[in-house]
Amino acid sequence: MSRSADCSIAVVIPSRLEAAEGDKLFVEQAVEAACTQSIPRGVQLSFFVGIDVDAQVPRSVENHLPRVTFVRSRGRSQAAAINVAAAAAAAQGHDFIALLEDDDRWEPNFLSWALAFLDTSDFVSSNQLEVDAEGRCIRVNDFPTPSGWIMASELWRTVGPFDESFRWHLDNDWLGRLAISQANRVHLVEATAPITIDSCAQVRPWIANVLVHGGPHSAVRRHLSSRPLIRRLVHRGSGMYSIATNPAAAMESQKEYEQLIARYGRIPW
Repeated sequence: MSRSADCSIAVVIPSRLEAAEGDKLFVEQAVEAACTQSIPRGVQLSFFVGIDVDAQVPRSVENHLPRVTFVRSRGRSQAAAINVAAAAAAAQGHDFIALLEDDDRWEPNFLSWALAFLDTSDFVSSNQLEVDAEGRCIRVNDFPTPSGWIMASELWRTVGPFDESFRWHLDNDWLGRLAISQANRVHLVEATAPITIDSCAQVRPWIANVLVHGGPHSAVRRHLSSRPLIRRLVHRGSGMYSIATNPAAAMESQKEYEQLIARYGRIPW
C-alpha cells in the first residue's frame, strides 16, 4: 500500500487575519482553495491556523470555516504562529504536516504530486509562480518557500520547531536543520525546468542552490505541469517586500544571513 493512502494531512497556516481584496480574509481564501485539491481517495485534510497572542478571530470567520482549528501563540511572529499550530497538529496524530502561508495558493494538483514523492522521500518542497494582486505573472521563484513544504509529522518532531529568534530567514534556518537530520528531500519544479547542477547553474541558479546548499540527500524532480504548483502573492505586506524597500529590514535580513553562515557554513536552501 502507498505510504500516502488513507492518511490525514494537517495544513498549518500562519495568519495575521488580514483582509484580501473584497470581504474575505486571506486565510479564508487559502482554506477554500486548499479544499479544491485533487487528492487520492482516503486522504483527509484538517486545517490549523496559528494566530498572534492578541489576535481576534471574527465570529463570522469561525462559523464559515468549521474544519479549521485556530491556535493562539504566545507571541506575534510568523515562527510562533507556525510552531503553535504545528504542535497542535502533531498532537492530534496526523500523518503529514503541510505548510501554507495564508496569502499563497496551491495549484489543484500540488498535494497529489507531493504525496506521490513522499512515498520515497521524507520531505517535499516546491518552487512558486509569483503573481501580483491582479493575478499577473511576475516571475518563477525557485526558492523552497514554506508554502510548498509537506512532510511526515515524525520529521517535524525530529527537526523541531522554527527558531523564533529569526524574523526574516526562519525558513533557511529550518532547512539547515533538515539537512543535518539526513532526511531525503525532493524539490519540485515545472515540467520544462532544468534539474541537473550543470544545466541549472547556467540558467536557473536558485535550483542549483537546492542541490548544492540543501544538504547531502537533496534532489530536484519535475512534475507534469507547465508552471509551478505554488502560486505566491507578492504585495506590500509580504516580508520580501519589506526587505526590498525598508533599509532597517534589509539590515536585519543581512545580520540573519551572517548568523546562518556562522551556524551552518552556508545559507541553507
